[in-house]
Amino acid sequence: MSNRKTGEVILDVQNISLSFGGVKALTDISFNVREHEVRAIIGPNGAGKSSMLNCINGVYAPQQGSITFRGQTFKHMNSRQVAEMGVARTFQNLALFKGMSVLDNIMTGRNLKMKSGLLAQALRWGPAEREELQQREFVEHIIDFLEIQPFRKTPVGQLPYGLQKRVDLGRALAMEPQVLLLDEPMAGMNVEEKQDMSRFILDVNDEFGTTIVLIEHDMGVVMDISDRVVVLDYGKKIGDGTPDEVRSNEDVIRAYLGAEH
Repeated sequence: MSNRKTGEVILDVQNISLSFGGVKALTDISFNVREHEVRAIIGPNGAGKSSMLNCINGVYAPQQGSITFRGQTFKHMNSRQVAEMGVARTFQNLALFKGMSVLDNIMTGRNLKMKSGLLAQALRWGPAEREELQQREFVEHIIDFLEIQPFRKTPVGQLPYGLQKRVDLGRALAMEPQVLLLDEPMAGMNVEEKQDMSRFILDVNDEFGTTIVLIEHDMGVVMDISDRVVVLDYGKKIGDGTPDEVRSNEDVIRAYLGAEH
């Protein structure tokens, strides 16, 4: 368990309900995320975890409820707004540019931060060129941090899966998010890759001070790295608390055993 100092509530999800054509994906979900914590959302398949993440980052507009980010309340945010406010996300199915190098993939995450227009960037005019050098320096720092220096120039499609996931994390970090949403960052990984990814997630939290919200199937991983866990089942919240509290919650045990057997 972590001994991190978590701060004030940075993200507050209130009474979110979401339906698709009469099918309820989420029913009256409320929970909050404190600054600098690792906050996990868990639950069996079809529990509504990805839908919840999609509400937070503006992909879905919930029919009810609100989301408060740093004291500003929204019925619905659009994805661009969310990104500009400092929320970044990695994706379950890697949305990387396979033909582009590791460095260039991570640079795409800097685009939000770039002040000069695309034309100036393309022509590499004075200020744009200086800016690009600064951006590149930041990206090189991320590459060192994620220990992928040997692959800087390698096309991402040629890397093993575990390293591709790391590049995806790097691209999200390049946006310098205050809150990082991780959608199953360990899906499809072997034990060793999971251990690496767990370590990087904790390091990101420590070194960059990033608040992390993650969805993860591997309970062991979740219990190891999370400060607090919210549990969904069939789109309803059935548990919320520290890993120990959640682990001994009867409803949670039932949901998981039901899902396993």
